[in-house]
Amino acid sequence: MPRPRSKTLFEAPSMDEKERYEAGMQVRRAVLGDAHVDRSLQNLTPFNEEFQEMITRHAWGDIWTRPGLPRHTRSLVTIAMLIGMNREGELKLHLRAAKNNGVTRDEIKEVIMQSAIYCGIPAANATFHLAEAVWDELGVESLHP
Repeated sequence: MPRPRSKTLFEAPSMDEKERYEAGMQVRRAVLGDAHVDRSLQNLTPFNEEFQEMITRHAWGDIWTRPGLPRHTRSLVTIAMLIGMNREGELKLHLRAAKNNGVTRDEIKEVIMQSAIYCGIPAANATFHLAEAVWDELGVESLHP
C-alpha cells in the first residue's frame, strides 16, 4: 500500500526562474544587506555571473524563502554548518548578517559552544576569535534582536 505523500514539488505552487530570482534577491538583500549584495553584483564577471544567479535563485529564492524555519533559525543553522565546514569567509559574512535576522551574541556563543563538541575545539576556538573580530570591525558590543 503506498505511503501518504506530503505536498510535493508537483503539487506546490511553483515560481518561474525570474520569480525565484526576484524573491531570492529580496531575501538576500534583507539578510546580507544592500551594500554587500551591491558589491557582489558590481563584481560580476562572465566567469561567475551564472553562479551568482544560481545562488540567488536557489539558495536564497528556494531555501531561505521556505516557510518551515524562520530566518533567525536559518542564520544559526548556517553559522553552525559553516563552523563545521571551516569556511571562514562565508562564516564571517553570516556572522555579520546574523544581526539582520535578530540573532543575539549569546545565541551565537551557544552555537559556537555546541560546535566545540561536534566540530572540535579548534573550530570553536577559531570561531570565537573570528566572531570577536567581526564585532570589533562592526563596532558593536553585542547583537540585539
